[in-house]
Amino acid sequence: MNPHLAPVEVPDPAELSHVQRLCDLASPYATGPEADALFAAAMAEANAWHAQRSPFFANLLQDPPESPAPTVGEQVRSPLVPAAFFKRHEVLSIPRDDVFLHLTSSGTTGQKSQMFFDEWTIRSAQRMVARIFDHYGWITPDQPVNYLLYSYEPAPSLKLGTSFTDNYLCDFAPARHTTHALRHTGTGHEFDVHGCIAALQRYAEDDAPVRILGFPAFLHFTLERMSAMGLPPLRLPEGSLVVLGGGWKGHADRQIGKEEFYAEVTELLGVPGDRIRDTFGSVEHCVPYVECAHHRLHVPVWSRAAVRDTATLRPLPYGERGFLHLVSPYITSVPAHSVVMGDLASLRPGEECGCPLSTDWFTVHGRAGVSRNRSCAVAAAELLKGMS
Repeated sequence: MNPHLAPVEVPDPAELSHVQRLCDLASPYATGPEADALFAAAMAEANAWHAQRSPFFANLLQDPPESPAPTVGEQVRSPLVPAAFFKRHEVLSIPRDDVFLHLTSSGTTGQKSQMFFDEWTIRSAQRMVARIFDHYGWITPDQPVNYLLYSYEPAPSLKLGTSFTDNYLCDFAPARHTTHALRHTGTGHEFDVHGCIAALQRYAEDDAPVRILGFPAFLHFTLERMSAMGLPPLRLPEGSLVVLGGGWKGHADRQIGKEEFYAEVTELLGVPGDRIRDTFGSVEHCVPYVECAHHRLHVPVWSRAAVRDTATLRPLPYGERGFLHLVSPYITSVPAHSVVMGDLASLRPGEECGCPLSTDWFTVHGRAGVSRNRSCAVAAAELLKGMS
């Protein structure tokens, strides 16, 4: 068994028994009345947990109840906390001595979300990722792979959530060789596009599958540079996998459509479309959302999603665009179990996808408005400046 699939225990089994049961569900896309009832009970426990330990959240619960979202549960309190709140405030529901991991959401400049995790919270989130990878057959302990990571090369002071996540994803298949696209220089990071091209050329001649992880913009710029240099298409070994995350923030003017981008990856690297998946997640909400083979971001059993009007924050029906509202009782370290993201999204019922999964799925349409807030992808995009 992969160690990230091993059992994890909540901080207080008596207070959080339903949270434990919910997060112990092994099937990542289970649905039905029992799962819904368990989710509602777990959210009630999470609300009580944070109210007892966070004056901020206790006061929030005293406000008039938010408009309930049917997709979350009519009887489930899910007070709305903007993700941007964590860029300006450090709010914990655990003693500082119980902090197991501290991650930030942005680069070396700009506003940073300061998120703190106890061991349960981060291990629980990692187990969710492992179960989804296991669901898709992507845990291959007997098959070494070559990694090309479009993320930050680790450095002693680096606490970025994306770097932590991408390096963690390397635990699902043993590494034969690893290449980082954003190389640590001693004073920061630089995008090494020629190093990425050389790695792809080298990996294409190897017999091990390749796993490409990280920011999609960097992969696109690598392929664009290959074409500009007149280099022939490559064919990565069978079993190669592309799992992207972080979006195109900061480079929307050069973003290409998803279908066009995936076709570019298939054409220039030989990776079939069903082995190219985007993901969504954030340091404020670590539940993983991974595309199915039809490229839909389905909501796993451990969370619920809603879309709220950008003016009134009232829940919107399927198909309409608004702020993405993500809810999960898994987190015990910070009252971030009901977060309104800065992303515009629309929600759809599972049956509109066509894949075997029946949970709701959402489409992210970009960031709402213009803000000084910066994410990892924004900071990383600055490293692309000057590239053509």
